[in-house]
Amino acid sequence: MTERRYIKNDEEAILKFKNLYKKFGYRQYKMNKFEEYDLYAENKNFLLNSNIITFTDLNGKLMALKPDVTLSIAKNVKETEGTQKLYYNENVYRARKGGNEFKEIMQTGLECMGKIDSYSIGEVLMLAVKSLKEISDNYILDISHTGFIEEIFKDIPENKREIILSYVSAKNSVGIKKICQEFGLGNSITEKAVKLASLYGPFEEIITELKKISINNKTDSVIDELEEVYGMLKVYGCADNINIDFSIINDMSYYNGIVFKGYVEGIPSNILSGGRYDKLLHKLGKNAGAIGFALYLDMLEWLEDNGEEYDADVLIIYDETADKDVVAKTAENITSSGESVCVLSKIPSEGMYKRIVRIGERGID
Repeated sequence: MTERRYIKNDEEAILKFKNLYKKFGYRQYKMNKFEEYDLYAENKNFLLNSNIITFTDLNGKLMALKPDVTLSIAKNVKETEGTQKLYYNENVYRARKGGNEFKEIMQTGLECMGKIDSYSIGEVLMLAVKSLKEISDNYILDISHTGFIEEIFKDIPENKREIILSYVSAKNSVGIKKICQEFGLGNSITEKAVKLASLYGPFEEIITELKKISINNKTDSVIDELEEVYGMLKVYGCADNINIDFSIINDMSYYNGIVFKGYVEGIPSNILSGGRYDKLLHKLGKNAGAIGFALYLDMLEWLEDNGEEYDADVLIIYDETADKDVVAKTAENITSSGESVCVLSKIPSEGMYKRIVRIGERGID
């Protein structure tokens, strides 16, 4: 039976990521907790969630607690010749999924900005893979390319293209056929859309299928880029768990090349996401390229809930009639046996324990 290894807390993860990124010449970038609200208002489609915590500063300017790190770095980093390699460990503030509360999330990641070439792309993807490996040996990195998608659907009006791509992203072949028919599109584009939605699997297997639906030199060059980067990953020993997945479709007004998501066993959604976003820098008035990724360390909580870690081995609950000497003696006996204990007067709303001991007027129940 293979032993499964996990990082289970963000402090341990941050230290490992920091050492990894510094090893490849990335320097830490630190920033304020807030930015002018206009930065986010003007780039809401780049954000995972449009809900933002705002406040007015002493000068009457509307500010926001940052919901994203990449936007702040892209705005504030000065343009220089060559390439800048940055990593960060920062808190971001986002609404909980399916809830009305905001959550402070520790996020780590890196950005490579300036002159971007195939080596830069391959290095970032390699570091994404190594980051996933630091969390768990059971990981997958899924890769897509907005350039291929954009070229396939270039002759379709933007409003219709967005609807079609929403079905591709959902891998909904029935929906793709129906909407293409409603839009009066021909069989050729419909078949390619259906094929893109179904393309998922190991890199070497799917790249062969991708070549069959390439339409011109531009899509051929995308395939060449993907193969070149995959070759680099092989050199780094990071090509084992790489899949192609063209249902990964990031906003094409910001992204312009390879995009990717990373998953580890035990976490129900991606813990890592990234891609090339030259278009964002251009929107901010900078003549440079950029690629990077972020890791959402709050997702590590899912690994802590797998039954292998507890807040304490034993939870002691005592009521107001309990003899406090009995409570103390029980706690002492438990800790003396090598177990951890948490003593409370009522059951907490959160926490994991192997067993519960209740103490009342008659002693231990």
